[in-house]
Amino acid sequence: MPHLNVHDYLRSHIRTVPDWPAPGVQFRDITPLLQDPRVFRVLIDAFVHRYMAPELRPDVVAGLDARGFIIGAVVAYELGIGFVPIRKKGKLPFTTVQETYELEYGSATVELHTDAVQPDQRVLLIDDLVATGGTMIAGWHLLRKLGAQVVEGAAIVDLPELGGSQRLRELGLPLHTLVAFDGH
Repeated sequence: MPHLNVHDYLRSHIRTVPDWPAPGVQFRDITPLLQDPRVFRVLIDAFVHRYMAPELRPDVVAGLDARGFIIGAVVAYELGIGFVPIRKKGKLPFTTVQETYELEYGSATVELHTDAVQPDQRVLLIDDLVATGGTMIAGWHLLRKLGAQVVEGAAIVDLPELGGSQRLRELGLPLHTLVAFDGH
């Protein structure tokens, strides 16, 4: 096998499912990244090595429901820091703050426990994919409501043609992604 850089290696393990969940959609499926232990290690290490740097090192990782839990919890474990879930409305048992955001057809709400982060705590916000950016923006607003400092948003996949990564950067949230896909 020829030597691939991390970007190409990870990209080669992301499955594209045409016309799912609707005709014309090219769904980027990250589950093959998780199924192969070697590939999963490369994925996690790519994030861990970045966030070991003192200027980016978080105090806690916040993962967005649901695939952000998978990546975020393992990254937090490897960094030796805590993990907090940002869940869909109605899934957290304690007192929460919530943020509603717009979807293509309708809206959604995410919640965070009020004691999940402390004021000025450095937080890494992580998800599997950035499409329109709505979920990550909502998570960012929740963390800021509690006074946290979000050091960066991170995701495995960026779909730049949908505008989310640009929206995040324009709002002032630094974003780091490992693989970008255009519409093809």
